[in-house]
This record gives sequence, structure tokens and C-alpha cells, in this order.
Amino acid sequence: MTVKIGVVGAGRMGLNHARVLSKHAGFQLVGVSDLNRWRAQMASWRAGGKAFSDYKDLIPLVDAVVVAVPTEFHYEVGLAAIEAGKHVLIEKPITSTVEEAKKLLEAAAAAKVQLQVGHVERFNPAVLAAIPHIREPRFITVERLGPYDPRVAGIGVVMDLMIHDLDILLTLVGSEVESLEALGASLFGKHEDIANVRVRFKNGCVADLTASRISIKRTRKIRIFQAESYISLDYMAADLRVYKRKVPEIKSLKDVDIVVPKLDRAEPLRVELDHFLDCIVNDRKPWTSGEHGLEALEMALQVVDELEKYELSHHTRSTAFLPRWAGELKRLAGTVARAVRTPEG
Repeated sequence: MTVKIGVVGAGRMGLNHARVLSKHAGFQLVGVSDLNRWRAQMASWRAGGKAFSDYKDLIPLVDAVVVAVPTEFHYEVGLAAIEAGKHVLIEKPITSTVEEAKKLLEAAAAAKVQLQVGHVERFNPAVLAAIPHIREPRFITVERLGPYDPRVAGIGVVMDLMIHDLDILLTLVGSEVESLEALGASLFGKHEDIANVRVRFKNGCVADLTASRISIKRTRKIRIFQAESYISLDYMAADLRVYKRKVPEIKSLKDVDIVVPKLDRAEPLRVELDHFLDCIVNDRKPWTSGEHGLEALEMALQVVDELEKYELSHHTRSTAFLPRWAGELKRLAGTVARAVRTPEG
């Protein structure tokens, strides 16, 4: 069975989807839609299919739709596709608001179509290989750092980057959140560009997450500590190492077993689209379902609410929760704010 599919949105992620879909035996890429006709045309030249300036002209021609437009339009485009009876893979975050996400879930259930959310990091080979080794994690640290990208200035770093790790965290820990604390700073725009979050789960697990888009070096790492082992995972290098103790009392490195699983080097986006196809053809619930997308969105919005309380560039007094870099971050935020207010000369 070949599934006819269209991509709505010819930005970075839309182009990536179109590229992979054009080479996928299970899909027929019908076309790409974008309000900017030139971008849609460029995408269609590269990947094949037709160019559309209005997604409403593309939807009737396909069985499934990839929604890769800016977040504020996810609900509009996603709902139109679902109500037309099309399966939908919608990029993260699922929508801008919890209310919109719930309406999409209800619409998908009523239309009996698949709704998958593009939390592509779940399909990273290192993540897939790590999951069998995870047993009741007690402490988790996550770093997702990179340079500033003006194309995503319309949303903060939590919705842009950290939401990937919030979704992974909820998947790995498997417990409800008891509390969370967050700090951040807006250095280049009205939204936070760096954020640190500490999450406490009801099962006792604690997680520290840092997301930044003001870093020169790209870093995508997660470290998991549990009773019998330590797991180090590098998303970018697709590298996984599992450290396990061989005996109850470790006296030297000989008592530690280092496991380096052999990983499938498949592109995560390709694996994600393979999964979407499988769910359509075999009527299976997506692993990154709309419900999971809603959970990640709710947690991300909770983080954003906390950030508004302790946004360092807006506060001069110390706060109850300060990670080790908060003092330097606060000084940097103050310096940038003063530079913006004071013209040169």
C-alpha cells in the first residue's frame, strides 16, 4: 500500500520531511504547500510533487498530511486535515494551547484517523537503544545547547528545544510530576533564550534540564543515574554508553562493565515516518501520540509559567532556586539589557 501524502510548510522541517518522503517507498509525495509560493516551488523542485500556495488545495489530494507550519498555525491546519479525514503528523509542539490540543484529539478520535506528534528525538537510535537499559532512574541531567536562530524568535527556547527533552523525560521516568522549578533569561528578544529546570517526580526521580540557544557549541546530551548503572547518551553523535557495576563494592575500573550497544544509524526522521506509515497501514496508535504531545505541551507551559516568575533579566533579587550558573547568567542578562537601552556613542 502506498500512502499519498502532502507537506504543509516549506520551512526547515517541512523541507526535511519532503526530502525523506520523496525517497520513501511507502509514501507518494503529492506536493508541498506554503504561503510563500516560491518556497513551495523550490521544495517541489527538490523533492518532487506539485507546489501549492494554499494548503486547502493540497489536502483533498492526499491520504495523510505533515503539518510543519509555525506553531500558531498547527491547530488550524491540523484540524482542517483531520476533518477532511486525513491522517496527520504534526510537528512539535502539538499546538500553542492545551485547549487547542484537546480539540485536535477529539477531532481525530471522531474522524478515526491517526494523529502523531513530531517528537523526533524518541526515534534517535541512541534513545531507542537506551530504553531497554533504563530501570527506575533516580537522577537525570539533560543539556540541549546551540547558537541563536532568528527563524525561531517567535517562541521561547522551552517550546523550541526543551520540549523534546520534556517528552523524553516523561517517557523514561514513567511517573507524574510532583513539582518543578525554573529559571531563564531573555537576551535577544521577548522570549527566553536560556532556561534551567529542576523536575521532581512522585516516584522520587529528580531531573535537571538546561536548554540554550545562545551557546556557540552545539550539545545534545542526557545522563541517567540509577541504582545499578549509569547511562550516557549523546543525541548528536548517536552514541550510547552504559556503565554497570559487576560486584556490589567497586574497588577499581575492573569492577565496572562498560557496554557500548551497536546502534542502527538510520536517520531519526526516517524512522519517525516509518512509524507513521505503520500506524496508518495497520491502524496502530502512534508511540508519539496526540495524548503524549498534550502531556509534553502541558509540562512545557508549566515551565514557561515558572520562568515568568524568575526571569533573571527582569529581577534583581535572589530567588529560592539558583543553579550554579545563575549568578553569571544574571550578570550577562543585565549587561545585555543595559546595552540595548544605551545607544552607542
